Amino acid sequence: MLTRRHFIAGSALALAAGQAAAQQLVSAQAPLIEDPGPLRLDIGPQAVQASLTLPPDFDGDYEIPERFRARVVQVAPGLVPNDIHIVTQSYQLYFILPGDYAIRYGVAVGQEGLGWRGQAVIGRKVEWPSWRPTNDMIARHPERYAKYADGMPGGPDNPLGARALYFFQGDLDTAIRIHGTTDPTSIGHQASNGCFRMYNSHVIDLYNRVPLGARAYAY
Repeated sequence: MLTRRHFIAGSALALAAGQAAAQQLVSAQAPLIEDPGPLRLDIGPQAVQASLTLPPDFDGDYEIPERFRARVVQVAPGLVPNDIHIVTQSYQLYFILPGDYAIRYGVAVGQEGLGWRGQAVIGRKVEWPSWRPTNDMIARHPERYAKYADGMPGGPDNPLGARALYFFQGDLDTAIRIHGTTDPTSIGHQASNGCFRMYNSHVIDLYNRVPLGARAYAY
């Protein structure tokens, strides 16, 4: 039995049609997290079917790899609907549904040394958000980010993409976001400055489902 500080996530490695999927269990410490209950995925040869309309398998012209397509999966009992669980080792985000199910999406996570772990709440939601690099980002790479020190308006060319969900801890904006991206090839990689990137079609879907005040956990 794992302790309160552990989170178990199993994910299916998709094989050819009709073949069984292998199961992988990932365990990671999350010291800031009150026990949300272990998330254990038991996914068979095919994803669980549900009467939900999910994003397509293409994000614009980009064909999404099988393991990062939006799918409904079964999870262990006890997880709270509307909570978000991000398993950074598998580059997957789970939005918990009633009845012990979740929608699983692919994400990009922070580059080495910039990954974020912990617990927050969704304190703000913005469509086509504006963006300003943090002072740390400007200090690390002035040649890349200094020109955006005054900010960049939202739109198709904005790095935050179509939607953003803002992580707060109390009244503090952590500067961590779940957001879209202009680079769909980055999903499934350590690519960001700490935020969690999603395909634009996926983040729009998640944005429409997540209420303000929902809890978010990253492991």
